[in-house]
Amino acid sequence: MASAARAGGWSLFRVHIRIPKLALTSRLATLTLAGMGSRSRSPGSFGPRINWGGMLTPGIRNILIACTGVLLFQTILKFAFPLSYTIQFNHYFGLVPYYVTRRFFIWQFVTYLFLHDGIWHLVFNMLFLYFFGMDLERTWGTRRFYEYYFLTGIGAGVITVLINTIRDPQGGYSSGIPTIGASGAIFGVLIAAGILFPDRQVWLIPFPIMIPMKLLVAGSIAIEFFLSLEVSGDTVSHITHLGGALVGYLYLRRGLFLYRVRNDYLDWKRRRTRRKFEVYMRDHKNDPPPPPSDHDDRWVN
Repeated sequence: MASAARAGGWSLFRVHIRIPKLALTSRLATLTLAGMGSRSRSPGSFGPRINWGGMLTPGIRNILIACTGVLLFQTILKFAFPLSYTIQFNHYFGLVPYYVTRRFFIWQFVTYLFLHDGIWHLVFNMLFLYFFGMDLERTWGTRRFYEYYFLTGIGAGVITVLINTIRDPQGGYSSGIPTIGASGAIFGVLIAAGILFPDRQVWLIPFPIMIPMKLLVAGSIAIEFFLSLEVSGDTVSHITHLGGALVGYLYLRRGLFLYRVRNDYLDWKRRRTRRKFEVYMRDHKNDPPPPPSDHDDRWVN
């Protein structure tokens, strides 16, 4: 029991306060302090709760969920149904240049970005998207990141269709093979990270060295270019990778290009005007001056 007194004039009186005995126990004090901070979901665990939602930005999280769900469907289709179902599914939703140009399967420019050829294909693409796309989405916002991601992915698909159609117009080999995977958009994200964060240091896995982002991007583009020149070929569409990087670079540098075109046009107009003025002065340099007018308002010194 505790007592308190208050002086008011000449009178004093006592105030009695009852405190329960259990209120000062260590167990309740611990619970009270835990309630002031972040508590774990599990009653028997200690430490702060991990906020998994903060590890992924909304755009990258949604892309990862969509690609994982499609891969799960592909896996079920592969093991539960005959192989012909998987082949038909890939030719219908993968990017097949012959089907795009002859049958107008234009939805393939979007759907091929969500298909992958196995778990490791998906894992590496999503890791690159996570490492290089998180800061892009934080900088641009989710909407602009979506626009850039699908722009580079669709642009890479358009370049793939054009080049394979020129190389194989009859659809006998390259233009009849489906291209799947988000690698075109991933290379667009990679080139954007190199332009926006050129001096950021990144760890070159698995080597224990740090290099600037711009050097990593330049090396990746160079490797893809030389691999695309291989005559033997492989199962990787290097044209799609380079196409995504090219579309991303042109999109991010479009302002500089337009400014350069505008400045060149204005410089040309100024040069033309100066030449006209010089011709006029040369043709009229021997002409007598005009006679003074009664209404001439010019200042004369």
